[in-house]
Amino acid sequence: MTSDMSQPTSPADAALDSLSVLGEGTRRQIFAFIRRARQPVTREETATGVGISRKLAAFHLDKLVDAGLLRARYVSPTGLRKVGRQPKVYEPTDSPIQVSIPDRRHELLAGLLLQAVLTEGDNETAADAVVRTARQRGHELGEQDRARLRPGRLGAERGLTLCEPMLDQHGFEPTREAPDRLRLHNCPFHPLAAQAPDLVCGMNHAFLTGYLQGLQATAVQAILAPRPGECCVQLQHAQPQDPPKAG
Repeated sequence: MTSDMSQPTSPADAALDSLSVLGEGTRRQIFAFIRRARQPVTREETATGVGISRKLAAFHLDKLVDAGLLRARYVSPTGLRKVGRQPKVYEPTDSPIQVSIPDRRHELLAGLLLQAVLTEGDNETAADAVVRTARQRGHELGEQDRARLRPGRLGAERGLTLCEPMLDQHGFEPTREAPDRLRLHNCPFHPLAAQAPDLVCGMNHAFLTGYLQGLQATAVQAILAPRPGECCVQLQHAQPQDPPKAG
């Protein structure tokens, strides 16, 4: 039985995996050596620089590449040499290693705030611009997931299930508190929550509402349900609308 959505690796999980790779002493030495080199280095240069065999250097270099800490590429031989295998070189990736438990999405928060500043309209307050930007970003993510999954019509149960990978990936720590309800145990925008709780709750609510709209999960709704130490929003089955009363 296949699931609707593959489980993506969260940034926190990826960072922890990278750190676990660096837990081995020789690997740590190799990583530090290559970062200090400030230029791509070969297996032979790595082996000489760290004081190990070329075979052992190759083993650890491949582990560092698999973990996303290094990238490898082939370069053309230099000088008069015209034939033979292209040497393989290694260099650091541009990705920083950041671990926060629980997950705090500083880059998402900063991106939303910056976009709000750059697009604030004449008739908007700063808070209105932030909420609008959060809703737009959530809507974009929802549209991307819908295009990738092509889920058809979404009922409430399936809608909640499809939301869980995105919520987990963005640090909300979703838990199925009841069959019809997802509780979010972590606020990824927590750094700002203590100073501006109303703004952060508005951002969270707009972001998740936008996501549901982009996913077209109309049978699920995001509601404000604040609890101490948790996200102020929860996702649940949408309540049926009362029919209009006859005049």
